Amino acid sequence: MFSQIGPLEIAIVAIIALLVLGPKKLPEAGRGLGRSMREFKSGISGISGESEKSADPEKTSEPASKTTV
Repeated sequence: MFSQIGPLEIAIVAIIALLVLGPKKLPEAGRGLGRSMREFKSGISGISGESEKSADPEKTSEPASKTTV
């Protein structure tokens, strides 16, 4: 994900964030960003868990109906 972002780019973003937000609001903004990322990741893992559950026919609670031709 961050393979193309180097240390120089991270330092530039950190300096800009410090100038824009100031030293008092920067930790608060970091916490908010961390919480948002955590919620996003848990939401994504919940969606992928639901899709895996629905895609596995052996784990469904209802048996498959028989069809006759």
